[in-house]
Amino acid sequence: QVQLAESGGGSVQSGGSLTLSCTTSGATYGAPNMGWYRQASGGADDCELVSYISSRSTSYYKDSVKGRFTISQDIAKNTVYLQMDRLKPEDTAVYHCAIKSATPPPWSERLQSRGGNCLTGNLEVWGQGTLVTVVS
Repeated sequence: QVQLAESGGGSVQSGGSLTLSCTTSGATYGAPNMGWYRQASGGADDCELVSYISSRSTSYYKDSVKGRFTISQDIAKNTVYLQMDRLKPEDTAVYHCAIKSATPPPWSERLQSRGGNCLTGNLEVWGQGTLVTVVS
């Protein structure tokens, strides 16, 4: 069974930086399509897609993080990273790592929250999340 383990969250001043890591364990083949979602407001908000990187190394960023966040992967270490620079208070959220198959449909830009948890739909694997708090 494939599992994801996120790390690197914490509290940082506005304008600061953090690097999140997500390591895959279990049976994986090649470079999966991996991405990051975030959920703010203690679970009241929906999960929004922040970034993803495909097995072909193409990437996507939510408009509000373009130019500030960078996604990368180390295939040998089964790890994907999210470098977050010039953080803002509105970046405060629990960040979840996820794996999606290469087949359609594409990544959902928003996952509905139900009872504080996001409905992960066609995602194959969902991580427990790491909290990022940006203080002004």
